[in-house]
Amino acid sequence: MKRNWSYLIYIVFLFLCPHAATAQTQERQGNTPDSICISLLTCSSGGEIYSLFGHTAIRYENFTRGIDAVFNYGIFNFNAPNFVFRFALGETDYRLGATDFQYFAAEYDNLGRDVWQQTLNLNQKEKERFVELLTENYLPENRVYRYNFFYDNCSTRPRDLIEKSIDGTLQYADNMTDTNIGVSFRDLLHQYSEGHPWERLGMDLCMGSQADQPINRRLMMFVPFNLQEFFNKAQIIDKEGHARPLVTSEEKIVATGLTPADFQSKGITPMQAALLLFILVTGATIYGIRRGKTLWGIDLVLFFVAGAAGCILAFLALFSQHPAVSPNYLLFVFHPFHLLCLPCMLNKVRKKKRSWYMMANFIVLTLFIVLWAIIPQRIDLAVLPLALCLLIRSASNLILTYKRK
Repeated sequence: MKRNWSYLIYIVFLFLCPHAATAQTQERQGNTPDSICISLLTCSSGGEIYSLFGHTAIRYENFTRGIDAVFNYGIFNFNAPNFVFRFALGETDYRLGATDFQYFAAEYDNLGRDVWQQTLNLNQKEKERFVELLTENYLPENRVYRYNFFYDNCSTRPRDLIEKSIDGTLQYADNMTDTNIGVSFRDLLHQYSEGHPWERLGMDLCMGSQADQPINRRLMMFVPFNLQEFFNKAQIIDKEGHARPLVTSEEKIVATGLTPADFQSKGITPMQAALLLFILVTGATIYGIRRGKTLWGIDLVLFFVAGAAGCILAFLALFSQHPAVSPNYLLFVFHPFHLLCLPCMLNKVRKKKRSWYMMANFIVLTLFIVLWAIIPQRIDLAVLPLALCLLIRSASNLILTYKRK
């Protein structure tokens, strides 16, 4: 995101000199009792995979000094060295960034993404504490942090900052630690990837069985829209026991007229593509069996792709710091052994000799499909036709070997 650095330096200078303001204040529409207003901004979903879940930012307004800035913890550099590799490892560094509100609003209006503003009901002491914490976070040595999609992201960071600023306690309307609410990380991934089937398939392939474990409401706050909803019902309980709502008002400050449905993907879905592949492979296999042909080129392509996918899944399960990627039962279908054993297996197939690897693969995939319903991991249905393609090709080797005898 582009920035006006002189503007940011000016903001930081003012943060570091919080008592330099004059005693005279200017009231904002809504009768703000002092010159500072802190708001939570929630941005609607976009079309890119990293924007499907929305975005959270903080708006800082100082009417006496004429400052209107937006701070957000979602800044990353896709062109950084080894970005994709480090992201897979779970070692991606994000940072706190700042920009002028007018630029921020114009950017989201151009992207077709609405923005809601929740004005926070903080008293003067809490605002000073908030500004102090935000200033400390924005120092060069503190603004970079290790990003975690579920536990430490652009939504959870503002929440934690606001909670630390409260002079008392922040009380949510619901029990935030109860895990008996029937929601998992995968449920939320599916909810906000609706209309984006290829992105959903990619996430489902990478997420292991841990993503299907029940989570509590606090963990649900990694999604900006959930944070927005919980904040609307939350109350601040001061040290005297008096309660006041956390949010005084909510309004849509960027209205584009677009909805998440306008960003949904069009074209063939993963299930349609998988079924088409299954039909083609099945037809070709039947033809090959009748003609006594191995059609080993099909095996080369299928097992190579399955092995490459398996290498990625195995890497995530064994080495990634991302939560919920291990254990992954899809490794019974897509695994590195498809690549490692490919030369030997193809040599057997071409000569119409029995491949013990094909036999073992046939047994494993048969058990995987038969036990599908009791596997402790929700698996995308598009995987079933793909698994059947591999199973059919393994069966063809056994059938051709038997016919030869």
